[in-house]
Amino acid sequence: MNAGRASMRRPARLAAHRVRTGPTSRSEGKARVPKAPAGTLYRGREGMWSWVAHRVTGVGIFFFLFAHVLDTALVRVSPEAYNEVIGTYKNPIVGVMEVGLVGAVLFHALNGLRIVLIDFWSEGPRHQRRMLVGVGALWVALMAPFVVRHLSHVFGG
Repeated sequence: MNAGRASMRRPARLAAHRVRTGPTSRSEGKARVPKAPAGTLYRGREGMWSWVAHRVTGVGIFFFLFAHVLDTALVRVSPEAYNEVIGTYKNPIVGVMEVGLVGAVLFHALNGLRIVLIDFWSEGPRHQRRMLVGVGALWVALMAPFVVRHLSHVFGG
């Protein structure tokens, strides 16, 4: 069958969708596209930035778990070596890093639940911005007491 004949048989209402309603020149079309912030390809929408933060926290947690498995494996090799390695962790720098670790795990967990709701709740995509604000508020509410308590132990003794 000829392609020309096939297009002639289409109903008129489908042909109406092919009418060009966009910009008539290239410069007019470029003016409508929002510019990305300097130094990035991202437009800065909340869903995209939470996606980036979710990936970054996931990679950070992975590297922590990798180091944790390695230093815990020292127990079987040499308990003295294990105790020495664990002793090096008892300093204020690692104490502050622990705050970052807990913050990363908490954000990753809360944002993961938000992603599940977006994927499996039919109303999820409509409410994704509000859910992200909720994740942020819950993260701050849970992190604030932990940070105060943990840093008082790290720096106060």
